[in-house]
Amino acid sequence: MNSIVIMGVAGCGKSSLAALLAQAEGLTLIEGDDHHSPASRAKMAAGVALTDADRDGWLRRLSELLQASPGRVVLTCSALKRAYRERLRSAAPGLQFVFLDITVRQALARVTARAQNHFFSSALVESQFATLEDPTDEPRVLRLDATASLPELHRAVRAWLKTMEVA
Repeated sequence: MNSIVIMGVAGCGKSSLAALLAQAEGLTLIEGDDHHSPASRAKMAAGVALTDADRDGWLRRLSELLQASPGRVVLTCSALKRAYRERLRSAAPGLQFVFLDITVRQALARVTARAQNHFFSSALVESQFATLEDPTDEPRVLRLDATASLPELHRAVRAWLKTMEVA
């Protein structure tokens, strides 16, 4: 099996699903948010959307981590644009993506609820949706309803990964 990116807008549940998947499957977890620069974190905390230039170093670092990983990993990364996903695919051929799909209203409620514990400003939720390029027509992408329970999401990912092994 190849490495997996859990992707989607802020508040979709990337970190929760990735942590569960990594633990259950014995995979290394790379939390994408941990690799943002201090300047990018400050911008997001202030409600300023990141640009492609801001994301460049972050995507470079995530690509390096994918390349340096000796086995399969689970990476959390918003991967909002196809160009970002292609960059990660170049670093790890065969990379698979789980897209956690959610509405603006649902994402805003989740981001607002975690405001005390996370640097991401709820003011940026709509900009994430404006940037998002739907990945469902790309290869090796599974779209899931982000509002499903974690056990349901995990079961769906495991079942999909099994079909990917025989494909």
